[in-house]
Amino acid sequence: MYYMAKTEAARAEAPRAEGGACRPAVPTEPRLRAITSARIGRTRAPRTAEVIAGQLRDAIVSGELTELPRLEDLIDRFGAGPPAVRESMRILEAEGLITMRRGNVGGADAHQPTSDRVAYMFALALQATSTNLGDVGEALRALEPLCAAMCARRDDRDTKVVPQLRRLVAEQGEAIGDVKRTLTIVDRFHDSIVQGCGNDSLVLAVGALERVWAGHASTVYTDVSAPEPTMMTWNASLREHEKIVAAIERGDAAGVERLARSHLEATHAYMSSVDDGLKVTAAATSAQRRLSFSENSLAATNSTASRKGHQ
Repeated sequence: MYYMAKTEAARAEAPRAEGGACRPAVPTEPRLRAITSARIGRTRAPRTAEVIAGQLRDAIVSGELTELPRLEDLIDRFGAGPPAVRESMRILEAEGLITMRRGNVGGADAHQPTSDRVAYMFALALQATSTNLGDVGEALRALEPLCAAMCARRDDRDTKVVPQLRRLVAEQGEAIGDVKRTLTIVDRFHDSIVQGCGNDSLVLAVGALERVWAGHASTVYTDVSAPEPTMMTWNASLREHEKIVAAIERGDAAGVERLARSHLEATHAYMSSVDDGLKVTAAATSAQRRLSFSENSLAATNSTASRKGHQ
């Protein structure tokens, strides 16, 4: 109250500029910068382990480091004690940036952040809040059509986006009837639309959601107790993918956004009809990541063998 009273008095006594206009009023609140560091306390200095982890993290993310040397070499490099270096390694391992090698070999393999790893953390957070898979579907129905529209707006879509989508549509046509192969190709098709949008933030965020959805969709489609999609369903999916690619190719952003949203609504409606109460789990997302890796590796191996056979 004393401060407010002094402020009002200062306003009343403040000299007036020419023309009778008052000079700027005295502020009624003290400036934040007046709060000194002594009043808010000192900032904690980072521990040695955090400093080491920070330097190694930067090197891993930039691609400078693909593997970490043995503990003894890191101790020599940083001039730190074994406990600090071990703790720095635990920090990086918890972040998913390294995998420790066990046994006499020592050291660690480094991993750059990927959508797969982000997807796993997404799924963990959603599992902690008992989120329904339908929540993920709703997010995808809002964001993936946006990515498709951005693909259509790209000036270089004929070279950077359309060829990959065309190849996937052709593969999908050949795979009809093979459920597991078709699911993998469909996942790659939707992922390619997200990757092709040209916005790194959307690629990471929407790509993670795609992987969460794909992992759970795979468990539903391959569940023996679930009704198997008919050939009519697979053919309808193929035709819709062809329409989406055609709209992107001609640069019809508004049209492809409508097509993508309608396509996703139909797909998600099928999932809801099978299991409307399905909850998100990190295990399903992780399983899909391992499945995609093994199937993609197998496809690459078969492709290489085929090329050698033709030589």
